[in-house]
Order: sequence, then structure tokens, then C-alpha cells
Amino acid sequence: MSLLPKSPKARRRLTLVAAIAPVLALAVGLTLWGLGDSVSFFYTPSQAAQAHPPVGRSVQLGGLVAKGSVVKHPDGAVEFTVQDQHAVDKVVFQGDLPDLFREGQGVVAVGAFRQDGVFEAKRVLAKHDERYMPREVAKALKAQGEWRGDGAKASYGEPAAAGTGQGGI
Repeated sequence: MSLLPKSPKARRRLTLVAAIAPVLALAVGLTLWGLGDSVSFFYTPSQAAQAHPPVGRSVQLGGLVAKGSVVKHPDGAVEFTVQDQHAVDKVVFQGDLPDLFREGQGVVAVGAFRQDGVFEAKRVLAKHDERYMPREVAKALKAQGEWRGDGAKASYGEPAAAGTGQGGI
């Protein structure tokens, strides 16, 4: 008994599908492989601590700049700490910071973790007004109970807003 259909028309269709499927699968595989290096994952400090991204892998680290953590060096290097409610990450950056960069504000740093666990940023992005925050940062802070949509500033350690189950930014 043959597994092929008896109808010549159905056989042609099956042969066509059998010829196209591997080509399509190869095209999809090559596309995903080619895009693999251009994908940049977003992490908050607590997500980065859990995920342990590989050293040197380009990622985005987002959270709030910890108060009192910004240290500017004479050679143009800047060190600061990015935090969420559960974890902190030290960030080093060589260059000019955005004008809106300041302590207590949301920031997204693009770069990679070094062997010593310090995040070396190539770019630092600061939010442009009190209501804007990148979607990934807002979603991560909401998941942690840190988001406060009314524009009030966050203070870590303060209780969640009454009746909402949310606190934070």
C-alpha cells in the first residue's frame, strides 16, 4: 500500500509542498540566525541577577539611578548605581550623560556586563519628562509592584499606594 494519494492532482500538490517546506524552513532558520546578534535583551537589576546574562553580551539595563550613587571622574568616566526594589547594579560609562540624567530618575543603559559583574554602558538614555518611561521599564516595574501611574516619585522601602496594591514610581 502506497502512502501517496491516488489522485495525480493531489500528488502534485504534495510534491510541491514537500519541495517548498525545506526551502522555507532554511530561509526562516537563516533569518533567525542572522538576527541573533542584533537582539538586545532588556533587564532590570533583579532580572539580570536571576538571568546571569553572558559576559560581553549586549543588553539593556533599566531602573532608577540610586540617590547618592553618581560619581564623576576627571577623565570623563561616570559611575552610578541602577536599582529596582530588589537589586542594584553598578554601571560605568565613559562619555557625556544626557541632560535629563539625575539621581532618582529612570534610566536605560545599553552595554554589557563585565567579568567582575559591573555593567559597562556604551549609551545611557534618560526619560524625557515625568510621565514617560520606556515600555519595558514600566512593565518590569509594574510586575514588581513599583509602578505608580500618578507621576509621584518612588521611594524604595515605602509601602504600596493604599488600595491599589502598587507602589513606586
